[in-house]
Amino acid sequence: MPYIDVAEGNSAPVRLHYEDHGTGRPVVLIHGWPLNGASWEKQTAALLAAGHRVVTYDRRGFGRSDQPADGYDYDTFAADLDRLLTVLDLRDAALVGFSMGTGEVTRYLGTYGSERIERAVLIGVVPPFLLKTVDNPAGVEASVFQGIEEALRADRFAFMTDFLADFYNVDVLGGERISEEVVRASWNVAVGASAKGTLDCVRAWLTDFREDLPRIDVPTLIIHGDADRTLPIDSTAVPLSRSIAGAELKTVAGGPHGLLWTHADEVNAALLAFLG
Repeated sequence: MPYIDVAEGNSAPVRLHYEDHGTGRPVVLIHGWPLNGASWEKQTAALLAAGHRVVTYDRRGFGRSDQPADGYDYDTFAADLDRLLTVLDLRDAALVGFSMGTGEVTRYLGTYGSERIERAVLIGVVPPFLLKTVDNPAGVEASVFQGIEEALRADRFAFMTDFLADFYNVDVLGGERISEEVVRASWNVAVGASAKGTLDCVRAWLTDFREDLPRIDVPTLIIHGDADRTLPIDSTAVPLSRSIAGAELKTVAGGPHGLLWTHADEVNAALLAFLG
């Protein structure tokens, strides 16, 4: 399995696992919390069939990447992404982030620019800023994130069961667009992640990306479900689409947060049309 070194650990380098398949224009897929690169299964198949080179990787602490005790912040995540792009020497690439991965795309473009990047896709978005503050009154109360942290510390395994039920809107879509087996597989991946990394990422969600957004100078597509319970569209994708020059917002009717699986056909059609 291919790995790249992204940092020095106590006794060995910190390595990220990645997969690199196909030819053509490169598309880099950046997964959401608490899953891994394999969560792009349906998009990878569609992109390869359309003739793209597809690169997926597991964020530090998740999937088959190493699980260091630190580095779970967006500056580090963006540096890890930059390292991947540099080692593979990817150019004219499309960056596609889902959920937490939209933060990597945003911080990367805000910090490193678009020299290697031709366009960006943000799905189930975190930016521009989740936390409720005086200058962000539509944000989420800090107590909500504190509650998540407390629940993860108390029983991470039980928390993931409840989280994934809302992630996929299982009460509405179960048996129709999502099977019990898919939810179970997601749970297995989630609980296999670093316990500390899983917890530390909650604090990363509170990153303020508003200064990064004016620096995004590539064509950008935003895809979001209008039934997203995890990151409601009116607090995330709608203001984000107004903050990135020329951004296009594609709303998926009935789409939950985990729409990469439940509404894969709709997501893939929008993604492939945008990538051309």
